[in-house]
Amino acid sequence: MPQATLQPPLAPAPLMTFTEDELLFRDNIRQFAEEKVRPLVREMDEKGVFDAGLIRQFFELGLMGIELPEQHGGGAGTFFEAILAVEELSRVDASAGVVVDVQNTLVNNAMLRWATDDQKKRYLPKLASEAVGAYALSEAGSGSDAFGLQTRAEERGNEYVLNGRKLWITNAKEAGIFVLFATVDPAAGYRGITAFLVENKFSGFTVGKKEDKLGIRASSTCELILEDCRVPKDNVLGEVGKGYKIAIETLNEGRIGIGAQMCGVARGAWEYAAKYAVERQQFGKPLAEYQGIQFQLAQMATEIEAARLMVYNAARLKDRGMNFVKEAAMTKLFCSQVAERVTSLAVEIYGGYGFTKDYPVEKFFRDSKIGKIYEGTSNMQLQTIAKLVLGK
Repeated sequence: MPQATLQPPLAPAPLMTFTEDELLFRDNIRQFAEEKVRPLVREMDEKGVFDAGLIRQFFELGLMGIELPEQHGGGAGTFFEAILAVEELSRVDASAGVVVDVQNTLVNNAMLRWATDDQKKRYLPKLASEAVGAYALSEAGSGSDAFGLQTRAEERGNEYVLNGRKLWITNAKEAGIFVLFATVDPAAGYRGITAFLVENKFSGFTVGKKEDKLGIRASSTCELILEDCRVPKDNVLGEVGKGYKIAIETLNEGRIGIGAQMCGVARGAWEYAAKYAVERQQFGKPLAEYQGIQFQLAQMATEIEAARLMVYNAARLKDRGMNFVKEAAMTKLFCSQVAERVTSLAVEIYGGYGFTKDYPVEKFFRDSKIGKIYEGTSNMQLQTIAKLVLGK
């Protein structure tokens, strides 16, 4: 009787693997970014205004509702796909990346997890097709101390009346729907914080000053003014007094998106630096033939690769429903550091040209700085990581 042939077990897959659908999705976004976004980058940066036609194309391509269910007009995709989109757009323009990032990783994710069925029916189709979303947590006196909110929500009949100001709100100028946090009971501390779904057409709601920023200049960052803003009780997101939980858990996911954005920024700068090093002649040969430049480019590429692995791993953990809080904090911390180092070196490789706006790398350098600041500063990420690794 012939013996059965034993088949060797399959080796585990490499860490960085993609399905065919993911590769097709990524490549489509990359082509779109090159053909539709790149021609507009310099003008949008100089004017500090995001092109309205480009946002319409984001909706047409399905980029603003990647994870939203099909019955609500979304793409029924994965968080990982949203991360790929953010990375590929940010490789060309960080402002484009953050518009899609906030929509998917913050606003849509909060809605998917916490919205009632009625709220989903009312708002998800709009978020998938026409309405830009914004996430309004920060205030003038509550940055890293995110729960030191001064914005108040007073219950009056079938409504809440909101008064206060929000600051540093990304997408505010373009947004139609805001996930906005206010406190219903200051004496309760963080347990009084509540999340509301606020439309830009609500009475008493105004978008104020747009900030004139160092980087991601085309992305609008504005103040919100709430003066007796009337919000229906049906627009409370989650439970009254549970806004702190929504904020914490949503920002954990958003930090992976910032990691992807910073990876894209670093990649875009590196590609320009490598191309310039090959083309630029000094002392009779290309810069890329000098070992000093080779080592810099090699170090930059290595750090980018490590950062991407961290982003992809954190996104896969999130899609699997596994704990990713530590990985998200590490991802945002490390990717923002890599982006700042890589873009700075890219400017140096260009030399004097890199310091001028006639060449693209100075913009990548400016765009990289925000990575260490928004959605939790580097110090806040270190604090989170320390607590988790030390078991506190």
